[in-house]
Amino acid sequence: MAKECKVKIGIIGGTGLDNPDLLVDRKEVTVSNAYGSPSDSLIQGKINDVDCVLLARHGRKHNIMPTNVNYRANIYALKELGCTHVIVTNACGSLREEIKPGDIIFPDQFIDRTTKRQSTYYDGKETSLKGVCHIPMHTPFCPDTRQILIETAKDLDITHHETGTIVVIEGPRFSTKAESHMFRSWDCDIIGMTTVPEVVLANELGLCYATIALSTDYDCWRPVESAVCVEDVMATMKGNAHKATQIILNAIPKIARKDWSNIIKSHAECAKSAVML
Repeated sequence: MAKECKVKIGIIGGTGLDNPDLLVDRKEVTVSNAYGSPSDSLIQGKINDVDCVLLARHGRKHNIMPTNVNYRANIYALKELGCTHVIVTNACGSLREEIKPGDIIFPDQFIDRTTKRQSTYYDGKETSLKGVCHIPMHTPFCPDTRQILIETAKDLDITHHETGTIVVIEGPRFSTKAESHMFRSWDCDIIGMTTVPEVVLANELGLCYATIALSTDYDCWRPVESAVCVEDVMATMKGNAHKATQIILNAIPKIARKDWSNIIKSHAECAKSAVML
């Protein structure tokens, strides 16, 4: 009988969700790798006796804008520390009437509108991974991890949406009205600035990656809506942060109880088979 795979969960906290107090037996480590330095020190510890690693995507001082996040170093650092899963939080704008500010969304698809980011570990540099990687993106978010997060939100009676397409823009500016209406016409449900290339890189490394997206506003497409502003986003995030934290704290023990051996093996084989040498 195959030995069950022990999980270790990386948590990338977006705006308002990078509190190290989530973990017990905390130990702070500073690392770097072939892709540079992560956004901040990594905090290793446990949640309900499950090994976890917490990383603040924008730095704990929130001084790194979305374009300048070193996504490659962040994901690679979690992989090197032995993470099998990456659960992340993202603030987002809603492009649908039914997705209200304060709602939680578990996206299952994305559209990439970023233009300035390094989105692969296989870039031909001497210190990078070798070859060219054509990673499949038909199912970018791990379905098994997503399902546990969704079930947890149901158990906690948190208003949520089980699927959604997130359009990822470069930022740091918000959309124009024309852009917001265009994204709606593309059947996008939410809009954010950090999912890509994070999810792509996690797939290249064979990690089980899932997102808890936190709706903070209606972007600017609604005729009755005033323009989105940072103050409104942060006010909504304070309420959302508690919901996302409760989902993470309750989902992690469920993830740890599941036998991930075949799933992790499948992710690894997919990533390996995508590389042309």
